[in-house]
Amino acid sequence: MPELPEVEVVRRGLADFTTGRTIDAVEVLHPRPVRRHLAGPDDFVARLKGQTFAEPARRGKYLWLPLASGDAVLTHLGMSGQFRVQPVGAPDEKHLRVRFRFADDGGEVRFVDQRMFGGLSYSEGGAELPAEIAHIARDPFDPLFDPDLFVANVRRRKTGLKRALLDQTVISGVGNIYADEALWRSKLHYARATETLKPQQIKGILADARAVMAEALDVGGTSFDALYVNVNGESGYFERGLAVYGQEGSPCRRDGRPIRREPFMNRSSFRCPKCQPVPRHARW
Repeated sequence: MPELPEVEVVRRGLADFTTGRTIDAVEVLHPRPVRRHLAGPDDFVARLKGQTFAEPARRGKYLWLPLASGDAVLTHLGMSGQFRVQPVGAPDEKHLRVRFRFADDGGEVRFVDQRMFGGLSYSEGGAELPAEIAHIARDPFDPLFDPDLFVANVRRRKTGLKRALLDQTVISGVGNIYADEALWRSKLHYARATETLKPQQIKGILADARAVMAEALDVGGTSFDALYVNVNGESGYFERGLAVYGQEGSPCRRDGRPIRREPFMNRSSFRCPKCQPVPRHARW
């Protein structure tokens, strides 16, 4: 699932291509990616014709395309959703689902989704922030993100630390990859009870999460396969910089112990058994 760096890479690519352009036509090639638009594909198409895109925006893992009218197209990439920019007339991608054509002579935007867990919907009045995602917390790159509020919310949760990091109502944008990487940098076990952490420890892991995501953003995010690419079809390269995630059996960069993979919330957690030992106070 794309996390904050991957979605931000897509947002930046779309900003260069869509901002200020007027939609001439929208083609929905499969109804599932617009299933969250309850009025149906035809209504989705009709609402967008003639509208002009403003600069794309993001909160955590959610991306939306504001419209000059004050509405927006809310998007979620899911597991395999991609936005691609292509010249008009370029061959269709195998899993092309929605096409946006524009009134000028430039290229088109395509939403491609192999597994179709992602999707698009029309959000009335959603240009500033779609109501559908208003419950999502701010992410660490948001200028209005409040570190002190984050500390208070983490300590109040009385849960395991990684569970708190993955809770999108506490902090958005952090997923399995960057949670594991931040925990390794902070030398903390994923099940550390949040109420036992000192405020400075929580601020430390926040700083580590922000740092690792910034590094990933600089190299286009993390791509394990062809399901995540930027708008030009290019993969990110942060996989090469991962210290623990997906590194089962590899030596820890700090102490050489083999990295462990352990079951966690129907997925996996990766940690070093020496520098991230099981805590005395744990919440699994």
